[in-house]
Amino acid sequence: MPFKKTDLHLLDMIATVRKYRRMVLSFFVIVFGLVVLFTYAATPLYEGAAKVLIEKVEVENLTGRIRSGSYDPEFYETQLQLIRSRAVVERVVEMLNLEEDYDRYIEAANKNRTILQFAWQVSGQVMQDIKQVLFAKEDKPEAAKGRKAEIVAKLTQSLIVRPMEGTRLVTINYLSPNPELAAMVANTTAKAYIEETLQLKMDSTRRSLEWMSRKAEDEAQKLKASEQALQDYMRANDIITLEDRITVVPEKLSEINIQLLRAETRRKELEILVSKIGRAGGNYRQAESMSAIASDLALQAIRAQIVETEKNIMELSNKFGTRHPLMVKARGDLQVLERKKRQEIDRIIDSLRTDYELARSNENTLRGKLTGTKSEALGLNEKFIQYGALKRVVDTNRQLYDALMLKLKEQSITEETSPVNLWIVEEASPPRIPAKPWKKANLLLGLIIGVAGGIGLAFFMDYLDNTVKDPEEAEAVLGVPILGVIAMRRHVKYNVEETVLKEPQSTFAESYRGLRTAVFLSFADQAPRRILLTSAGMGEGKTTTSINLAMTLAQSEKKVLLIDGDLRKPRIHQILKVSNSRGMSTYLAGATDGHIVQKTTIPNLYVVTAGPIPPNPSELLISSRLPTLIDSLSNEFDVIICDSPPVLPVSDTRLLCRLFDGIIMVTAGKETTYEIADRALKALRDAGARILGLVINALDIDKSSYYNHSYYHHYDGDKKTKTPATEPSK
Repeated sequence: MPFKKTDLHLLDMIATVRKYRRMVLSFFVIVFGLVVLFTYAATPLYEGAAKVLIEKVEVENLTGRIRSGSYDPEFYETQLQLIRSRAVVERVVEMLNLEEDYDRYIEAANKNRTILQFAWQVSGQVMQDIKQVLFAKEDKPEAAKGRKAEIVAKLTQSLIVRPMEGTRLVTINYLSPNPELAAMVANTTAKAYIEETLQLKMDSTRRSLEWMSRKAEDEAQKLKASEQALQDYMRANDIITLEDRITVVPEKLSEINIQLLRAETRRKELEILVSKIGRAGGNYRQAESMSAIASDLALQAIRAQIVETEKNIMELSNKFGTRHPLMVKARGDLQVLERKKRQEIDRIIDSLRTDYELARSNENTLRGKLTGTKSEALGLNEKFIQYGALKRVVDTNRQLYDALMLKLKEQSITEETSPVNLWIVEEASPPRIPAKPWKKANLLLGLIIGVAGGIGLAFFMDYLDNTVKDPEEAEAVLGVPILGVIAMRRHVKYNVEETVLKEPQSTFAESYRGLRTAVFLSFADQAPRRILLTSAGMGEGKTTTSINLAMTLAQSEKKVLLIDGDLRKPRIHQILKVSNSRGMSTYLAGATDGHIVQKTTIPNLYVVTAGPIPPNPSELLISSRLPTLIDSLSNEFDVIICDSPPVLPVSDTRLLCRLFDGIIMVTAGKETTYEIADRALKALRDAGARILGLVINALDIDKSSYYNHSYYHHYDGDKKTKTPATEPSK
């Protein structure tokens, strides 16, 4: 994640603009200069504006109905595009004869050009020629169309159609260097648009008529064929009486069903009776008891005669004997009647059996008749369905043919009706004042863009700058106090490490004295006596800071020991011009028992050099001799300052930090990023180090709001130098 301040105040914004003031000024000068150049070099363009009213025609058909609604959201947009169409512009070119006169209008406008405008036009033409050379393949099809196509393209590019909001008015605008040409093109475009819409309508109507004529002929043939097919079918199936027969057949079918039901009932009754007679066999008494036989009138008359005869015999038997002739005659009559009764019963049985056979035959006949009637009804229905299908085809073809004929006649009548009503409300007149360029607006816009863009660019560059440069921001982001800010030095003739000695009254020397004070105040109870200086990476000035801090401490009457703990790239012996034949490496390796402390030319300042560079510095630093050495030296000196390697590249500093009271990390102003500094601080904390604070080294005070510039310039005025200087090499 990027490390940035969350609070932004007005003073911070002003400071940011001041820091990048040269870039802001350069951006403003470039932008405003380009705007001025383009504004005064551009050819003035005059705008001819014709105002027209466009309304959609509500065409009524022959039935009196309106064919389209009054609201069509796409209608006006379509008309605007049509006005700028190639066909309309080509009509304008033809009506104004611009193929021959266009150059004459342009030359007349170019007579009043300034030198700057002429140069701008020539440069534009050169660029156009270069473009044609570079993109010759793409331009070949357009160039092949000739002069007219070129003029049409130029007119289309400068033709502007604007609808007036809330009205049906449209302005047709044309921009040209010639005011007369601008007015003529705008007015002629409206007339060309009217002619083009009429031509489109006529072409469309003609195509519609041709299509409908062909379609009507096809439909006439279809109608004729369908009518002939219907006629043939009616003739072949006697379809004239079909509807009457279809009406009669259901009634006939219902009557036959009733008759069949009755015949079936009769047959079942007789069948039951005949079955009973068959079961009775020759038993006349049982047969006589059946109601169908007993109800016979002839049998009833015989039975009545038998009863009378039996009654007469009974009366005669009371008067006469059995051999009496009257008795014999009476018995003879009774026998005759009994024989007649049996004969009558046989006759009735034969009659019933005959009726049964007739009833069964009648049922079968009716059933066959019912089946035939059903078949006839189905056949009639099929014929009627086929007849209805053919009739519907005829009706459909006739309706389509009639509709086409009606549409054809209607289209013929309304052929020359325009779909659009257009009135020229206000014709364009030659303008006297150029419409473009808008000089005041362009200059104001250039001024605004130059200032706003320059300031915005300054803030953007400041946002991209994620380096340690501001003490307050560094404290807020990294969470450690800032012990001091060391200004840069330029144009000095001595090493920057000697600034405290060579220029004790300079800003640079004062920065180290401020660092000394901050170190003394870093602990509440007692100032730290063993201090380790390091940095996140190489070249951030930790060695320079170590030496100058040690010098300022020595100037305060403290006995100071400066240790070069960088066993990989030691430099302190070179700066202080002391021997490096023995030092930390020889002591830790056991090659030297003591006498590694050397006195310098500076009062109260002693040094322990790094010694010869060992092949394995990290293994030497974990030696048990190192804590013993530091403890013994602490008893001898008031303050120990140790210069150590960078934290991130090697692990030496993490081995040394536990032997010291506090760690000071040096960062290079405008170079060390917050991510790198945060990683280094985290590594030190993980190693158990006590971090005193941060030193921002080599900060350019001319580009920083941390210093009061005028005060420090005056403070260094006696030296006739302008404070800031070369960045320390390490």
